[in-house]
Amino acid sequence: MISRSDDLELLLAVVDCGGFSPAANQLNVPVAKVSRAIQRLEKQLGVTLLQRTTRRISLTEEGELFVTNIRQGLQQLESAEEQLRLRMDHPKGRLRVDAATPFMLHQLVPLLEEFREQYPEIHLELSTSEGIIDLLEKRTDVAIRIGQLEDSSLHASLLGRSRLHILASPLYLERKGQPQTADQLTEHRLLGFIPPTRLNRWPVGEGLEIKPDLAASSGEVLRQACLVGEGIGCFSGFMVQQDIADGRLIRVLENEMQSPNPREQVQAVYYRNTALSSRINAFIEFIRPRLKLN
Repeated sequence: MISRSDDLELLLAVVDCGGFSPAANQLNVPVAKVSRAIQRLEKQLGVTLLQRTTRRISLTEEGELFVTNIRQGLQQLESAEEQLRLRMDHPKGRLRVDAATPFMLHQLVPLLEEFREQYPEIHLELSTSEGIIDLLEKRTDVAIRIGQLEDSSLHASLLGRSRLHILASPLYLERKGQPQTADQLTEHRLLGFIPPTRLNRWPVGEGLEIKPDLAASSGEVLRQACLVGEGIGCFSGFMVQQDIADGRLIRVLENEMQSPNPREQVQAVYYRNTALSSRINAFIEFIRPRLKLN
């Protein structure tokens, strides 16, 4: 495209107003600017667009064809811009969200109905992954990550913090007793994750690398095992707060827990080189104040 859009707008103003001076008055610009714009267009296109007399101007045959086409083109551009503005005001389209199973079940699923009512034109696709995923490979728009972010190519929006708790069921504690120090954890049956084992470093005492007696890839599986008395586990508050409130799980070694720590960060992440679309922004701003993390 060799023509400047502002020159095209000035050409249409000259045609619609019937002259250079009326067009300049309507747009509140110097007549010379209007004249230069028309001269520039004619030079770039290699045709005469306007026939000029002392009394009036009129379009040449080429000018009439050109003006008809650019008027349609500029109307389409204006319509496209308006649709984009409406889309920003009313986000629409598909949004792929990924999170670990416990976060999806305990935090996001309860918000789905309200989100759908507020943003009926955003169509969610939910996936669960227990480990770190490649957002591009999995075609994910936004992912919820717990803990410190290591990938510098990702942009992170902090959603809040979720405290960690060392927990056991009343049944387990009745059978095995409650540990009084971090060192005494070695005398108990511990619940942890299969490799990678970064989540098996519990922020208790000086930091304790546990060797789980029962290991799983899913935090939700470990929570269920803890509920039935299989051992002691370390869980984020967002998945066990109701269990604690109802007495199904009991905190142990609470005074020895290290807080705050990087593992408590809850973040929404997306690629830094991707523009934050209106639907991603709408999703993040919707869930942030509604999450129950502790």
